[in-house]
Amino acid sequence: MENVKIRIRNLSKTFYSSKPVKALENINLDVYENEFLCIIGPSGCGKTTLLRIIAGLESYEGEILIDGNPVTSPDPDRFLVFQEFDQLFPWKTVFKNIEFGLHLKGAKDREKTVMHMISLVGLDGFEDAYPHQLSGGMKQRVAIARALAMDPSVLLMDEPFGSLDAQIRRRLQRELVQIWQEIHKTILFVTHNVRESVILADRVAVLTSSPATNKATVNIDLPRHRDPASSKFGTVWSGLIGLIEPLRGGD
Repeated sequence: MENVKIRIRNLSKTFYSSKPVKALENINLDVYENEFLCIIGPSGCGKTTLLRIIAGLESYEGEILIDGNPVTSPDPDRFLVFQEFDQLFPWKTVFKNIEFGLHLKGAKDREKTVMHMISLVGLDGFEDAYPHQLSGGMKQRVAIARALAMDPSVLLMDEPFGSLDAQIRRRLQRELVQIWQEIHKTILFVTHNVRESVILADRVAVLTSSPATNKATVNIDLPRHRDPASSKFGTVWSGLIGLIEPLRGGD
């Protein structure tokens, strides 16, 4: 039996402003060691909130255990990569951005680690470039490299390719799968794009909205690398679309 990396039980989240708004309600989910799990659902249904809770950035009701330990605060063993391109330090080079977390924790052999990560994400030769000199796709590669340099056991990704054009997005999807197969990390990847979830995931967790709860978890039994033009891919994609009817245009 696969080892459970993250165990979520009866997870709920309520935001309080002028009146209480429940964002998540009674989510139950197991995420396995080294699994690539995509989370999909209608826009605004609470996918990002769920990632932030797992990252330790939000309070919650219920239980989240990672390796058997409750999530109570942020931890370098969990790293969150955002959609926004401005998550990098604009005054630091590619090398210095990736090195930043390693420097804070006083890691040894930082140069070796950083150069390995730069090579892993295909940015050799851009060590001294600044974020304003990079394309959107390159910035996201730097963000991924910075996360991986910290050697987290869980990588949380919040629509990291959502603002990229289709061609760059497809390339980074392929590259992310290759990186994941090499590094053997547990990845939780939020997307509103159903096709992207079928390309990437071992399993897809489907959330409903108002408030969000998990409607279904679907195994993606397709060999790597996946061809979106194949009939088997289309069958899986259609099945997911049928589960998330409220999600308009998320193909």
